Amino acid sequence: MTELYNFSAGPAVLPEDVLCRARDELLDWHGSGMSVMEMSHRGKEFVSIAEQAEADLRELLGISADYYVLFLQGGATSQFAMVPMNLLRGKPQADYINTGAWSKKAIAEARRYCAVNEAATSVSSNFTSVPPEDTWQLDPDSAYVHYTPNETIGGVEFSALPATGTVPLVADMSSTLLSRPLEISRFGVIYAGAQKNIGPAGLTVVIVRKELAGMTLDGTPSMYDYQAHADSGSMLNTPPTYSWYLAGLVFQWLREQGGLAAIAEINRRKAAVLYAAIDGSDFYTSPVDPVYRSWMNVPFTLADAELDKRFLEQAAGAGLLNLKGHRSVGGMRASIYNAMPEAGVVALVGFMQEFERSRG
Repeated sequence: MTELYNFSAGPAVLPEDVLCRARDELLDWHGSGMSVMEMSHRGKEFVSIAEQAEADLRELLGISADYYVLFLQGGATSQFAMVPMNLLRGKPQADYINTGAWSKKAIAEARRYCAVNEAATSVSSNFTSVPPEDTWQLDPDSAYVHYTPNETIGGVEFSALPATGTVPLVADMSSTLLSRPLEISRFGVIYAGAQKNIGPAGLTVVIVRKELAGMTLDGTPSMYDYQAHADSGSMLNTPPTYSWYLAGLVFQWLREQGGLAAIAEINRRKAAVLYAAIDGSDFYTSPVDPVYRSWMNVPFTLADAELDKRFLEQAAGAGLLNLKGHRSVGGMRASIYNAMPEAGVVALVGFMQEFERSRG
């Protein structure tokens, strides 16, 4: 049987070891007689799962006691509103860096709550690069600076952490969190939808510097208040318990791989192999500035777009799934998150080379 590799941008591939463990524990978690899906979120069994997941995430990322770690619902999209609701703290404006589709969505939502200073944009490059930091027009009086370190759709990734001085830095890390070590102390807020490198859809991880919580806009619903969630241990209402449990298994899996430094080296190798295949061919092209190419999401185009459909059909037949690019940009996109094995990238490169030889 052909080995299958899932290159979906999200919901995305999960580690096989995690899925197997979840299967084995599905009907009876640790002799409790219950599936995790059946447990009370306030019962001792699930509380132990939740506490272990937070402890493992803190260890992986080196998150200090100065930060809350929240396990919420609503996806990263809900954070587009929660960030200004919680972080404006009496200020009328926030800075945003616009590098693609998800940045634009965050900006549009923030404008419902405050003035947005679009401090930099890569629109002139058609969002295939990051504007040089020395051109940014940051306002030191802004409440925070928001950016998207990795644009999942465009495959554009920042090559360094922005310097924002005393203004809190906020990051939508949905498609890059846990892909490498991270200097958490540089951030005021980090948020990430789970369905890339963390676990299944339905869970959102938010890391908030404690001093930034507790000063919401008037009229902010309790469910949009970071402090309320922190005070309730992320159980202000019934949380997405099974997604939280699976995320915890992923954190344990990452620790077993050697942590984030080890997974970063694997991710670097995977990306290098795929980009080398693209760059070494006249048939495939990467639209992204090489300085800002994503490790996680690799878009590429064929020399003849008329061959796109055939490429996708034959790739699927070879066990290479979900390679179609986002509808807004077309072409192909290979998402190679933590759980994508190096063998999957090798198989994709082999297929690309054979397709070019026989069809190009």
